[in-house]
Amino acid sequence: MSKRVAVLLGGWSAERDVSLSSGTECAAALRESGYDVEEIDVTRDIEALLKRLEPRPDAVFNALHGRFGEDGHIQAMLNILEIPYTHSGLLASATAMDKARSKEIFKSAGIQCPEGQVLHVGDLRGGIVIDPPYVIKPNNEGSSVGVHIILPGDNYLPVDDWQYGSDALVEPYIPGRELTVAVMGDRALGVTELRPNDGFYDYEAKYTDGKTVHLCPAPIPDSIAQLCVENAVTAHRALGCRGVTRADFRYDDTMRNPGDLYLLEINTQPGMTPLSLVPEQAQHVGMSFPELVSWMVENAACDA
Repeated sequence: MSKRVAVLLGGWSAERDVSLSSGTECAAALRESGYDVEEIDVTRDIEALLKRLEPRPDAVFNALHGRFGEDGHIQAMLNILEIPYTHSGLLASATAMDKARSKEIFKSAGIQCPEGQVLHVGDLRGGIVIDPPYVIKPNNEGSSVGVHIILPGDNYLPVDDWQYGSDALVEPYIPGRELTVAVMGDRALGVTELRPNDGFYDYEAKYTDGKTVHLCPAPIPDSIAQLCVENAVTAHRALGCRGVTRADFRYDDTMRNPGDLYLLEINTQPGMTPLSLVPEQAQHVGMSFPELVSWMVENAACDA
């Protein structure tokens, strides 16, 4: 009998559209691999979700992004129901979603990160908070949602239209190149450099075809590539992640060679859309998309 898999997608976070795309792609690939798949568009009606999960599936493929889906909430519910699910557990998910907290853990593991501070949004109304250029971003969002780069001479402060809670993370802007590493289980799949055609690697650049050039393997010094791989695996382990994660880096080679590498964050629910980086890196090492999502289902688990 085919293993029954419920794919959770959609949700109500700022990343709903990405989740719908990820979930649809993953469901199709799992069906291709022979699984009995049901897609569930998650809403705030938890009673309805519980009914959809009866009889209980053999596993849940969590394709939710953003709040509720990757911050520990849905993981806690699935733990109570004792349904194995893909990606990281409650604690790792919640910690990774808190950028400031996770960076403290990364730094304690010997990984270089940008120095930042969490400020109340009201504190940003006074003007410059650190010497520009710097970055203002939500402390608990993904997919570059709400990220603003403040350059010298800018007078724009993203406070009047801020929709991401009472706090913001402020950190120095790291010039250079955008790198990312997928970790699957205990191994890194590769290093990709991302070159947006215009501006920085924001939400539009991530999810619009033709907006960004992906270079895999990244054309960087071997020493930096090796450090990327080591730091991504170390960060994955330091947070207690499981399944698949993606680590995002900035590589500053603007002033000297080989330059400095900074870990920005770990994404415990990386995108699985046709433009996503994890499937691309898996393909680079010879793993098809159906094989990747099948591995994720077969390695699904609950917190002990």
